[in-house]
Amino acid sequence: MQVIDFKDARCRHCYKCVRHCAVKAISVRDEQARIMVDHCINCGRCLEVCPQNAKTFASDLDHVKSYLEQGYKTVISIAPSYAGVLDFERPGQIVDALQRLGFYEVRETAEGAALVTHEYKKLVRAGEMSNIITTCCPSVNDLIEKYYPDCAKLMAPVVSPMIAHGRYIKKMYGPDVKVVFLGPCIAKKQEAIGDERVRGAIDAILTFEELALWLKDAGIDLHACEDKPMGNPDPKINRLYPVSGGVIQSVITEEDADGYHKVFVDGLENCMEMLECLRNGELDHCFIEANVCEGGCAKGPASAHWNTSYVKTKVKIENVVSYKAARDLPEMSADEMHKKFGDHSISDIRPSEEQIRRILRSTGKYTPEDELNCGACGYSTCREKAVAVFQGKAELSMCMPYALAQAESMSNVVMDVTPNMIFVVGNDMKILDCNIKAQELLRVGHEEAVQRYIFEFIETEDIETVLLTREPVLRKKIKLEKGTVIAEETIVYIEKLDALLVMFRDVTREEKIKEQHYNLKVETVEMAQKVIEKQMMVAQEIAGLLGETTAETKVTLTKLRDSILNEED
Repeated sequence: MQVIDFKDARCRHCYKCVRHCAVKAISVRDEQARIMVDHCINCGRCLEVCPQNAKTFASDLDHVKSYLEQGYKTVISIAPSYAGVLDFERPGQIVDALQRLGFYEVRETAEGAALVTHEYKKLVRAGEMSNIITTCCPSVNDLIEKYYPDCAKLMAPVVSPMIAHGRYIKKMYGPDVKVVFLGPCIAKKQEAIGDERVRGAIDAILTFEELALWLKDAGIDLHACEDKPMGNPDPKINRLYPVSGGVIQSVITEEDADGYHKVFVDGLENCMEMLECLRNGELDHCFIEANVCEGGCAKGPASAHWNTSYVKTKVKIENVVSYKAARDLPEMSADEMHKKFGDHSISDIRPSEEQIRRILRSTGKYTPEDELNCGACGYSTCREKAVAVFQGKAELSMCMPYALAQAESMSNVVMDVTPNMIFVVGNDMKILDCNIKAQELLRVGHEEAVQRYIFEFIETEDIETVLLTREPVLRKKIKLEKGTVIAEETIVYIEKLDALLVMFRDVTREEKIKEQHYNLKVETVEMAQKVIEKQMMVAQEIAGLLGETTAETKVTLTKLRDSILNEED
């Protein structure tokens, strides 16, 4: 399902979201960023960094309001990070505010965390797993299943606190109850609705951002609300789950301290580094608490708007926590608490080396030295970006150095679309600039071309003459590429630059056509001459035959005349 995406039209030439997406789950087509659902782990980082606010989020707010309007018994499961994120004087005020909105009951997700803690303790005490990765963060879960599937066997086969709590509430109130999770995490929506393994435990997701807007629209001031109790017993230490190391503190007690080495990792890049270590066999017997958000869930993407200080948030949460284990946990079956993780890896088609080189050449990168690897496009290397172009995730125009060189170049857009080969040559014969067609002639990129001299590539007699005389050469026919290309050469001195504009227009095809026309004319003339000669011969033969016939006729007629005259005598 599509949890996050970007609005059209407001996303142009920025690529900040691509740069900050560690798994490169963002494609850019027609200059518009789009989330690739199958690649995305819904960490929300792109939404946080987008400077144009061009983000969209699949909100469940209307669904939740509909549940309340239709009279469904609706229970809200509130993430323990509320204690550090929302602005109130006493925790019970949030209970009153939510009940005023129409919720039947407000319970802490930490109640579900206590159930998860119990399952984690079983795994730690059993000691059968070489390493254990906690599975509370849905983005970490997606990261492992999609990009590090060989580490999936190390994931604790336990549902998240949200799912455990949702199942428990439905078990307590019946399947018709609607359970809404309220928290700082957008990835929870994908987990609750998009993951068929746990679907049905949670009916809708609300973020703290959405709640704040809803309370404002409803005219509810948290500070004016009463202090009402939560619907659940005190979950004790399990309220620490949203802060760094909170899961470990809840699970690894003194009696379990010798079993596993405690490791907590925050931040997507750090999680990826940890998974690489696991993949390489560099960690052993570790209990690993991993969170994509730096600082844990307390710094989730749907909470940072109100609290930019993680330390402040952490202190507020820790001040309301009782550092004791939760007791008298409700009964949940093994199936209700179990979740199996596996290989959901993505297989993108990889280009060949020649295909990569062809894409690199299209942005003026002919040699490794041309590959600046600046990262402006969002990819760490030019080759990585070329692969993304091949896979349809990126566009050629995303190369910032190439685009800047094009914008600043004296050749500009017109020079690059013209079929002519154009150079600007200094008075020392050094190439100052050249367009794409000229680069094709030289077989080097722009960066290398402007560091070399024109005489390294072509005959320069005419160029030298113009430099001396300042007299232009206009449309002179020459041969390039060892005679395989016929070009019309134009050289003009540019006084302001003390340089030359050298242009070669490829007229090879035109010359071949002219040659064909000339050959056709010659053949036609030769054929006409042969026809004329043949006609002359025929005329002469006819004339000869006519002469003989006339003489014979004259003799015959004369004889006939004489014969007639003689008879009269």
